[in-house]
Amino acid sequence: MTGPGTQDGPLILGLTGSIGMGKSTVADMFEALRVPVFDADAEVRRMQGPGGSLLPAIEEAFPGSTGPEGVLREELGRIVFSDSAALARLEAIVHPAVRKAREHFLAANAGADMLVFDIPLLFETGAEKDVDKVAVVSAPAEVQRERVLARPDMNEERFESILALQMPDAEKRKRADFVIDTGCPLDKTMKAVEELVDNLTD
Repeated sequence: MTGPGTQDGPLILGLTGSIGMGKSTVADMFEALRVPVFDADAEVRRMQGPGGSLLPAIEEAFPGSTGPEGVLREELGRIVFSDSAALARLEAIVHPAVRKAREHFLAANAGADMLVFDIPLLFETGAEKDVDKVAVVSAPAEVQRERVLARPDMNEERFESILALQMPDAEKRKRADFVIDTGCPLDKTMKAVEELVDNLTD
C-alpha cells in the first residue's frame, strides 16, 4: 500500500478524540476484535523512556528535561505547556519520529484488512491525510471533565491548558466520518465498534 485510498492494502482508520473521551478504551476494543492498532502515545512514551531514541534531541533542546529514567515529564511539561514556541520545538522532534514508527507498523501489517492509527492530535497535526477514514471518540463535556479531573496528576488549570491545545470536540465530530460515543454503557460502545469494523471490512 502506498497511501490511503489504494486498493491493494489495508483500510486505515484514524482514531482520535480529546483528552478524557475514552479513546484508549475504544482502541482496546479494536484490538480485541483483532484489528492491529498503532498507538502514537505508546510510541512516544517508548522513545522518551529509559534509553529512548528521542532523549538526546530533547535534552539538547530543553536542557535538564531528561534523566536516567527518560524524559522528566513534569519538568518538560512545565517548559512547553506555557510556551507555544517551545511546544513547537518539541513537536518538531517528536512528530517525525512517530511518523517513521507508523510507517514501520504499516509495513509489518500490510496483509491486514484494516488497521487503526490511534493519534490523539490527528487533526491538529494534519495526519488525517494519512488515513482513509476518521473515527472520533466523544462523550458529553461533563463526562469528559469528570474523567479527567479524577486523574491523580490533574487539576483544573492543567485540564484547561490541554483543552486549549486541542481542536474542540464539536469540530472534531464535524470532520469525522464516524463518531463513537463513550458516554454510554461499555457494551453499547463495543457494539458500535463491532458494527464499524464489519462495515469497513465487508
